[in-house]
Amino acid sequence: MRAWVLDEVHGSLREADVARPVPAAGQVLVRVKASGLCHSDVGYMEGVIPLSIPLPVILGHEVSGVIEEVGPGVEGWQVGDAVASAISPDDAPGVSRDGAYAEFILVTASKLVKLPDGMDWAQAAAATDAGLTSYTGVAVFGDVKEGDRVGIVGLGGLGMTGARIAVVLGAEVYGVEPRESLWQQARDNGLTDVFADVTELQGLDLDVIIDFAGFGSTTSGAIKAVKDRGRVVLVGLGKSEWTLNSIDLVSRAIDLQGATVAGNPEHLQAVLDLVASGQVAVKSEAISFDQIPEGLTRLAAGGVDGRLVAT
Repeated sequence: MRAWVLDEVHGSLREADVARPVPAAGQVLVRVKASGLCHSDVGYMEGVIPLSIPLPVILGHEVSGVIEEVGPGVEGWQVGDAVASAISPDDAPGVSRDGAYAEFILVTASKLVKLPDGMDWAQAAAATDAGLTSYTGVAVFGDVKEGDRVGIVGLGGLGMTGARIAVVLGAEVYGVEPRESLWQQARDNGLTDVFADVTELQGLDLDVIIDFAGFGSTTSGAIKAVKDRGRVVLVGLGKSEWTLNSIDLVSRAIDLQGATVAGNPEHLQAVLDLVASGQVAVKSEAISFDQIPEGLTRLAAGGVDGRLVAT
């Protein structure tokens, strides 16, 4: 099968003809229909994020496709089912085993979700990470519900999707985004107001703020801006280390919570249902399989608005 292979950190992807994988017990083989490009893949290539599996490796963890083969002991799934997979740091193609920059991948059957009829392949692939990460930050760890007053810091691909999910859940949502070019899109998605800096949220008495930027100053600003006994959820990893002034956190009993996807198929099902209903859409741009290396170069340079998805 065709695949894009990473041989070494700081190297380029190499197109190769590799053996098609065989599903073990509890696995299925999926023919890839769409594979999303994620900035974490750039991190793996640049050595910023350590790989948990040995090189060479096939990256790509956002995938939708069709079951090609069912492994031993797998029940409830059959060849031809259109599927996506809930991912987690310890169980995902392109993270814990070879991934979706290839024609076929192996997926853990217990993580599978059947796609709604007629669902767009690219939207389904993007939902597995961009959609699921946003949903997890907002609905799971943020526990956003109807009537909540919510702040979303960073309205890039993840943040804009998270903001829309919060609106659909019935929250009153305020965004923080320095790029004014995104403000109208945010308002079109139902946000009440948008500000250039997190400090402008102070005084709004927000129940929860989800930080999709994660630059340290954004999280510290969110701690100052959220109401007493409110919650701040950190999703973004703009900086891996930063200094925190603990006075506001302790004196106002703020709940600071990290958030990541946990491989829960029910969470992915909720995201797919929102997308299928037309209430949520992950902003994406379709590219071809041959354009994957070029797409990752664009991601590294910051030249992508939304998600790139190879179909």
